[in-house]
Parts: sequence; C-alpha cells; structure tokens
Amino acid sequence: MSSDETPRPFRVGLIGYGLAGSAFHAPLIATTPGLRLDAVVTANPERRAQLQREHPGARAVDTPEQLLADPDALDLVVIASPNRTHAPLARAALHAGLATVVDKPLAGTAAEALELCRLAESRNVLLSVFQNRRWDGDFLTAARLVRGGALGRVHRFESRFERFRPKPKPGWRELADPAEAGGTLYDLGSHLVDQALTLFGPVETVYAEIDVRRDGAVVDDDAFLALTHASGTRSHLWTSALTPLLGPRLRVLGDAAGYVKSGMDPQEADLRSGLRPDGARPWGADQPAHYGTLGTDESPVPLPTDPGDYPAFYAGVAAALADPGTPAPVDPHDAVATLTVLEAARTSAATGTTVRLD
Repeated sequence: MSSDETPRPFRVGLIGYGLAGSAFHAPLIATTPGLRLDAVVTANPERRAQLQREHPGARAVDTPEQLLADPDALDLVVIASPNRTHAPLARAALHAGLATVVDKPLAGTAAEALELCRLAESRNVLLSVFQNRRWDGDFLTAARLVRGGALGRVHRFESRFERFRPKPKPGWRELADPAEAGGTLYDLGSHLVDQALTLFGPVETVYAEIDVRRDGAVVDDDAFLALTHASGTRSHLWTSALTPLLGPRLRVLGDAAGYVKSGMDPQEADLRSGLRPDGARPWGADQPAHYGTLGTDESPVPLPTDPGDYPAFYAGVAAALADPGTPAPVDPHDAVATLTVLEAARTSAATGTTVRLD
C-alpha cells in the first residue's frame, strides 16, 4: 500500500438491532473513522426496514451463526443482544478469532466473565465492554475534579440512575429468570458500580437493599448499594424505576470542596432522537441550566459540565484494532470486578448482612 492510500476500514458485524443496537452502537460505529458497519443480525422485518433506512450500506443477516460462519469477512463483532446471550455469543466470536465488544453486562456471572477474559487472552484477541457511561459529561467532570485534587480527599461518592416508570414495560428486562440478567441492578447498576470502581478503585465491603416495588413487577426495580473502597472512600449508589422526584445525579464530597450535579447526560436522548456525532453540531454539550455546583455552602460556584464523549469508546476500539499494543478502551477484567460487586450485593440483600470481598 502506498503512503497516500487510506487504510481499509475495519468491518464490523453487529448482533442485535433493538434499542442498544440501533440507537447506541450502530450510530457510533458508523460515525467512527476507521470503522465500517458491514452487517447487522436481525430477523425482524421492521428492524430490517429500519436498518435499510438508517444504514443502507449494511447487510442484514438472519442469525449470529450465519454472521460468524465467515469470520474472514469481519474484523470486529459487537454484541448488543439480550443479556442472556452475551456470554455464549462472545465465546463463539472469540473462538472464531474475532475481536469482540459486548454491551454491559459482559456476562451473567463474574465467573463467566472471567472465563471470557481468559479465552480472549489465550486467543490473543481484543475483548472490550461497552461501558459508555464512563464518557458521560457529568462523570468526566467529577473524575477531573477528583483526580486533580480540587475536592481534597474524597470521603463520599453518591450516584443515581433513577426513573419513574410505575408500570413495567414488556420485554426480557422484566423477566424473573436469573439467566436473563434483567432488573435494574444489572441494567443501570452495572453503570453505577463501574463508575465507582473507575474513580475509587477496589471494594472491600458491600451492603445492599434490593426490592421489587411496582405492581406486577417480578424482577428488582429498586436498589441501593453501599460500597467501602480500599482507598477509604464510601460510594452510595441508587437505581430505581419508581422515583417520582429525582435526586442529584452525582454528589461528590471531599474535605476541601464538593461537587453536585443534577440532570442526565444529553447523549442518550440525542442518539435516541436520531442525532448523530457526525461533526455537524457540538456533541455532548450540557445546557447551562443543568451545570453542577462546585465548592462549599459558603462559596458555591456553577461549574460548566465537560462535554460528554460516547464516540471516544469506538475511537478507542479502532485504535486498538489498528495497533495491537494499544489497550482496549474498557478492560474486560473491569467487568469481572463489577459483576463481583453486583453478586455480593444480591447476597447482602438476601441475607441482610454486609459482604466482605476477598
């Protein structure tokens, strides 16, 4: 290849074109330099028509087995199907020698997730987990303040993903079968725990309250976790589908200052409404009315939110594919740590005790 030739983009096969596949993964893949959305697995006629409208250059494939039958036709597989399929599909993709991205949670158990990490390492194949909320603007802002020392020594981290959906919606996330890995703990709790671990490191103890609150619900829809990190920081995490008045999205308390932020990062709403990070408009920008507050009660100041950056995840994937020495944007072992905490939370809630992690 001559020096003026553009390298061929990495060909991506996406498994699943529901909400995660169509609103998150496909748009981000399609707008990432160096990646090309080549094939999408969906047998649903309506979703196939949607795919044709939104990504006319991508081919529709009926089943994951058909997609993986010709691994030489792809460079990367992205798994955005229901949670119960994550581990078996990732296992199949890795055995085929294909770099693999899995939507969170990586697997239904920490043991399964660790098995996938070891398989990827033995095959020398990239494996990463789509933890997009690491690139929420509010979290990026909090991380900058914590790591830069603006808050002093942080002793408490409070984080919430709350909604008000008093009536359960049909779908696998509302099914009681543990194999589905449904419920709010594994859905939004995966983000909360990942963010806490990313900021403050390993956890020593876990206490949790997990409930089924809504009429007709059969899987957890309300959870609180209290984590004690080895660093000494305590994380208090809430996730609920039955919150008519929302609490602050983040509150981070240090011995020098605090940071409090309400409102959700705008990137999810933008993606779901059809907006794309294509450079045509500023991406991930928070509204001034939603800025957080930094300081103390005696000296509070509004703090502009750092821009959110979901595109950074797939830019990191493209960089790791181009240079095998570049680490994945999310280490899959981080997903093992998150699942270990979630499993301890279930044990704590079932026994009414605080669980100590080894």
